[in-house]
Amino acid sequence: MRVLETELPGVLLVEPDVFGDERGFFMESWSGRRYREAGLPECFVQDNLSFSRRGVLRGLHFQHPRGQGKLVSVLQGEVFDVAVDVRRGSPTFGRWVGVSLSEANKRQLYIPPGFAHGFVVLSEAALFFYKCTEYYAPECERTVLWNDPEIGIGWPVEEPVLSEKDQEAPTLREMPPAHLPAR
Repeated sequence: MRVLETELPGVLLVEPDVFGDERGFFMESWSGRRYREAGLPECFVQDNLSFSRRGVLRGLHFQHPRGQGKLVSVLQGEVFDVAVDVRRGSPTFGRWVGVSLSEANKRQLYIPPGFAHGFVVLSEAALFFYKCTEYYAPECERTVLWNDPEIGIGWPVEEPVLSEKDQEAPTLREMPPAHLPAR
């Protein structure tokens, strides 16, 4: 397994070892010991699965308080996955990193607490899986506008399919300071 640091401290790209032959493949998608040794948290409390069609964009979501770390992967299809630093006082506040995650590349992205997360589906459909370090708390859920011009994410779609919540989200600048985690 290879763990690669991204431009944002704490956001890690994981490339699991995949063993394949004419029958198919095998890989460990999670091993507490192995991932802990690589610097990822060992305690995940909730697994989530979402299915979306081409062009659906979900995000940018985070929780505060009760921040969630997320280990995300794609079981079917392909997405462009994004993490944004929303920690007040962070030297990388408002910066983003994006990666392609797919059933073909089998990569995972770890997004620590204090980062907003979002993805857009590039394939006909995608089955998106993620492990969380904290339980979902609707009262703590926060959303930043997906196309906030000050963040400037290079989404590979022009007119995504969005939920009402994601369409009406504030920009990072408009977010009340009490809704943002501190570094």
